[in-house]
Amino acid sequence: MAGGRPIDARGWIFEVEDEDAGAEKWLPISGITSWTHSPGENEETVDTTAFDSGGQYEQDIMQRGATLEIEGQYRIDKTTKAQDPGQAYIDHVWAQRLGIDSRNRVRWRHQTQTKWVVWDATCTPGEQSGGTNDKTSWSVTVTRCGPAAVADVVATP
Repeated sequence: MAGGRPIDARGWIFEVEDEDAGAEKWLPISGITSWTHSPGENEETVDTTAFDSGGQYEQDIMQRGATLEIEGQYRIDKTTKAQDPGQAYIDHVWAQRLGIDSRNRVRWRHQTQTKWVVWDATCTPGEQSGGTNDKTSWSVTVTRCGPAAVADVVATP
């Protein structure tokens, strides 16, 4: 089977770290219906074209950046009516922070992978909307701050 098989988009797992938990605690983000990773977002370049470039454009990349846009359905617990813990943490804790407190960690991976991608990041909450026969939407844009890290997937007991 040359080239392997494509993976399902629904197999991606996204989590936000609850920084108020004391010990390391990751909250799954539920209700996701689509996501977009933009690895070139916020990239900055400088033109290095000179007379000796022979008429060919040249550049250097001066800044790397990336964003992760997550969209889905606003989720609640059927019994308690509480919002999904991952969504609630983003909406009511992380998105309310300013200045040096505005960063938090997120991680994601495909269910077939053994490593998480981990970002220190900021977040911008998205619009919530819906029509007569719709479910309420939910979204967030996460912007990476600094380089990405990786972490092993650790099985929980």
